[in-house]
Amino acid sequence: MLLTFVIAYLALSIVIGVAAAVKVHSARDYITTGRRLPIYVVFAAVFATWFGAETVLGIPATFLREGLSGLASDPFGAALCLVLVGIFFARPLYRLNLLTIGDYYRLRYNRAIELACSIAIALSYLGWVSAQVTALGLVFNVLSADAIPAWAGMAIGAAVVLVYTLFGGMWSVAVTTFVQMIVIVLGLAWIAWLVSDLAGGVAAVVTHAAERGRFRFLPAPEPAALLAFVAAWITLGFGSIPQQDVFQRVNASRDESTAAWGSILGGGAYFLFAAVPLFLAYAASLVDPGMVAGWIDRDAQRILPSLIMNHLPLYAQVVFYGALLSVVMSTASATLLAPSVTIAENVLRGFIGEMTDRAFLWMTRAVVACFTLLVTLYAVTSTAPIHAMVENAYKVTLVTAFVPLACGLYWKRATTQGAALALACGLVTWLALESGNPDGLWPPQLAGFLAALAGMVAGSLLPQRYGAAPGVSAGGSAAGGGREAADTRR
Repeated sequence: MLLTFVIAYLALSIVIGVAAAVKVHSARDYITTGRRLPIYVVFAAVFATWFGAETVLGIPATFLREGLSGLASDPFGAALCLVLVGIFFARPLYRLNLLTIGDYYRLRYNRAIELACSIAIALSYLGWVSAQVTALGLVFNVLSADAIPAWAGMAIGAAVVLVYTLFGGMWSVAVTTFVQMIVIVLGLAWIAWLVSDLAGGVAAVVTHAAERGRFRFLPAPEPAALLAFVAAWITLGFGSIPQQDVFQRVNASRDESTAAWGSILGGGAYFLFAAVPLFLAYAASLVDPGMVAGWIDRDAQRILPSLIMNHLPLYAQVVFYGALLSVVMSTASATLLAPSVTIAENVLRGFIGEMTDRAFLWMTRAVVACFTLLVTLYAVTSTAPIHAMVENAYKVTLVTAFVPLACGLYWKRATTQGAALALACGLVTWLALESGNPDGLWPPQLAGFLAALAGMVAGSLLPQRYGAAPGVSAGGSAAGGGREAADTRR
């Protein structure tokens, strides 16, 4: 019966997503919804996209082992990212009326910087999307009592998300995530209320966690611990800012105020509600300590599903898995669309040249299908935990794309040469340390980020070998005009 419900819910998601596809009449509709989303839909899209498999299954497992000190990247860094986007990036980027975040790098610098940053951004999604696909495989495997292998569950789940994302694009993502956010919030809140009764109440769970130091957040006052803490925080806090999924929600808003506040409110809601899965997972250690001890070192991501299956009635299991599927699919659909759009617009289109709008729309859909196949294969072959998949995804954008974006908007002297040197210094430093000394005093991504900053400053202040960058101010103006400058290729 539970598996039947899951299948029905997946079918309903397809129907809702495909129905939204009737609003797609152009590539801009497919990618940005024609910039028509109201704040409640933008807020829901931001929240539901970021409230993914890692939030329900990944970070609770980390919390059980390490406490809050292991969660600097997510939810703390992730929430920081969304708030920073709303305060500093949403308005100036919205005014430019671009199609993708990759377009900014071409407008502010040149085609080479656009290509390098766009490839880095697209590659960063492999880990995040794969984490969602992995969670879908876990759901089918658990619900079928191992009758459906994890790899088959991944393939089924990815196929479902692909169907409605392929046809409706951002319209389907926006409509389905709005419905899914309601299921997530109501479903998990009710499950938390049921589990708290089993654990002796909220106060008992919180007290037990506090007595065992699980709320200790700050690291030990030692250089290595402090640097690791800062690196974890900025990996998502800064590294996830230059991302197409974040930009799409900003750019799909009906005005710049909606773009800014949708991101800020979505980030705040994400941070607050991320406490619910943490509570559920820790309550499991009081309700069934033997089960937790059995899974903690083998596969801690199964603790919460096992708690629900073993200790709650069928109707509660239906609610939980409905919420979990909403969590995973809302993130998976958004993170399938974002890199596919970036590849189509900022990588392939630059080589192909002039295209009709219809041809570009179908090319984008083809990339969505190919990227889905790629991330499914990556998920099937990867052995990394869900939380680690997501955390590692943003290292590449932290050391490559963030500095050119932030300095391009807020430092008028930033040049194309500076951006090129920032990319080279950040990437080379990060890769060298990742391969040569990943566990050294300096975390590789932090060293790469600092090297990128140094490269930007040095490259911009030294004599220039390239023509001066056109410049895009924080107010959103650009040489040649906002939309016209962005659309030089179209």
